[in-house]
Amino acid sequence: MRKKVRKYIESWQMIRRGDRVIAGISGGADSICLLFVLLELKEEMGFEVAAVHVNHGLRGKSAKRDEKYVREVCEKAGVRFFLFREDVGEYARNRRLSVEEAGREVRRSCMEKARCQWDGTCIALAHQQNDNAETVIFNLCRGSGLRGMGGIPPKSGVWIHPLLCLSRQEIERYLKDREISYCTDETNLEECYTRNRIRKRVIPYLEKYVNERTVEHIAQCAETIRGAGEYVEEKTAEYVKSCIKTENAGEILLREDGFKRVPETLKKGVMREALCEAAGARRDIGAAHVAAACDLLDRQAGRMAKFPYNVEAYRNYDGLLFRNCNAAQKPGAKEKAEFWMNIFENESATFPEKNYTKWFDYDIITNTVKIRHREPGDYIVIDKNGGTQKLKQYFINEKIPRELRDSIWLAAVGKEIIWIVGYRQSQAYQVTDKTKRILEIGFYGGEENVRDSKGHDPGGGRDEED
Repeated sequence: MRKKVRKYIESWQMIRRGDRVIAGISGGADSICLLFVLLELKEEMGFEVAAVHVNHGLRGKSAKRDEKYVREVCEKAGVRFFLFREDVGEYARNRRLSVEEAGREVRRSCMEKARCQWDGTCIALAHQQNDNAETVIFNLCRGSGLRGMGGIPPKSGVWIHPLLCLSRQEIERYLKDREISYCTDETNLEECYTRNRIRKRVIPYLEKYVNERTVEHIAQCAETIRGAGEYVEEKTAEYVKSCIKTENAGEILLREDGFKRVPETLKKGVMREALCEAAGARRDIGAAHVAAACDLLDRQAGRMAKFPYNVEAYRNYDGLLFRNCNAAQKPGAKEKAEFWMNIFENESATFPEKNYTKWFDYDIITNTVKIRHREPGDYIVIDKNGGTQKLKQYFINEKIPRELRDSIWLAAVGKEIIWIVGYRQSQAYQVTDKTKRILEIGFYGGEENVRDSKGHDPGGGRDEED
């Protein structure tokens, strides 16, 4: 078996000469086998081994027994031993996780700490073929894609799984032949956990009534699927770059024109990447969420949907805008900006060419000009004959996303809009050769740092030359 594990390690380049391997040792059969196999291989392959044991604080005397046993094994073998005592139950409650999920996170965190303390190069976990088969079945039943169907990867970053080439029977036989004892975690026998039910009921049934080599075949299939999945992920990443654009903080735009060019088999993967990027996480982003996002893209502009991690998606005229409300300003939040106004005589002045500085005929403005956001009943004059258009209709015609409309700044005289900042100026107040006084309005906070035509800065101060 030593040769089999070594060949597997070398085929996946898990451990190289000079590496310092941190091994997660719970005290159970799999982890004890991992430790002893690594100890057999360390001299001939030229690496070092240290052990990490995490007491979860859940099993009382049994946990203390496991801790004591692993410590004694490591001391006898001369292996560097790292011990962590954690309250996984409290960790689970504080983060609203299942005990299984919390235990996994705590263990990984402790192993990373030990790796940093010892200057380790990789972390070895004791998962074997049966664990892999359980994972594939579990993911399949939950509706997983290629990534989940690929099971447990032999190597992922610093994490390695040297025993994935072995079945549970091979491991138990190895320990029995060498008269090596191990601990039994009684929680592995409880059927309140889904994985335990798969382990105790589903796999034995398949081995008895379908094929006795079920575990081996599932492991082989997972490896094939994982290879195909890696290729699909590479191609998906290429399309992600072409059709996903980062907007403001916490905003991701999936462009419809780019998405249409994505092959049908990759579209769900690209959509999932957009969701995950907006969420900043992958966990809990499932097939149902991807389907809902694809459905939203088929709908008319203005529709929206909510997703995990407080992500909202808006169908706009360009595609889907994903907004993480934890990181970004919510739709309708008012943008911070600065405005200034100047009034001066029309003495052959040169019209400003800046998008964020506009002139108006002050002679015909009879009421106070206010800077605000939209209100019901707002309208704008759109032609020289005095034709008007409701502001809402203007936004629709210009395909301005609904989620942005409440944050657009307006210069208004009552309900009449004289300037939609960054978009359009009213035709009713255009400066002509008959204009005697000009109202200049400038906006700071747009596409550029603007200065008005007189050279004033946005705050209304004066240049040193004045």
